[in-house]
Amino acid sequence: MIKKPELLIFDVNETLLDLNPLKESVNTAMQNNFAFDIWFPMLLQYSLVETVTHKYHDFSEIGVATFKMIAKKMNRSFSEEEIKEVLSPIKKLPPHPEVIEALHKLREQGFRMIALTNGKPSVAEEQLKMANIDTFFEEIISVEMVRKYKPHRETYEYVLQKAGVSGENAMLIAAHGWDIAGAKSSGLKAAFIRRKGKSLYPLAEKPDLEAEDLLDFVHQMV
Repeated sequence: MIKKPELLIFDVNETLLDLNPLKESVNTAMQNNFAFDIWFPMLLQYSLVETVTHKYHDFSEIGVATFKMIAKKMNRSFSEEEIKEVLSPIKKLPPHPEVIEALHKLREQGFRMIALTNGKPSVAEEQLKMANIDTFFEEIISVEMVRKYKPHRETYEYVLQKAGVSGENAMLIAAHGWDIAGAKSSGLKAAFIRRKGKSLYPLAEKPDLEAEDLLDFVHQMV
């Protein structure tokens, strides 16, 4: 059985929050059922391009820029304001059905919890408040504090330093194989949440545990 970590670090989008409203908005605007599945990975790709090239634009800016790239690919045209409207559901995402109950149980068990996101600070705070889960976290941390996107090592190290814990006493909980890979390579424990369509990167170090959802994660931890 895994030793219980002192600190749980939660990824936000897809791990805690359901991206389906954003997916529907993007697909409807593009009139293509695969538009979101093309755009969102591109958003992640170009966030890494920013980090590797030592640049920094916030996640919302990269979202708009990559949306323009996808629109051009699909022979669609949008104004800046139209794009922002299409992407606006990002601020109003619901939590996955089991999330609130799971966070309650983890808080009752005395775990410290932090949210860590690639999103800009104001968006992250609004997201978690709209989902009614902001009060579970002692801090909501954006990569903007480091200006390097996950899975860069310095981002995870910043959270550890801020919380005053070692990597062996912290665990990242995420639904993304790349996030798990980043946490493990940075010396943290990691738990993979098997959200629909998500999988681990086979060439990376395996997570310390895998769970079907956050309640399954709670059952394994307590």
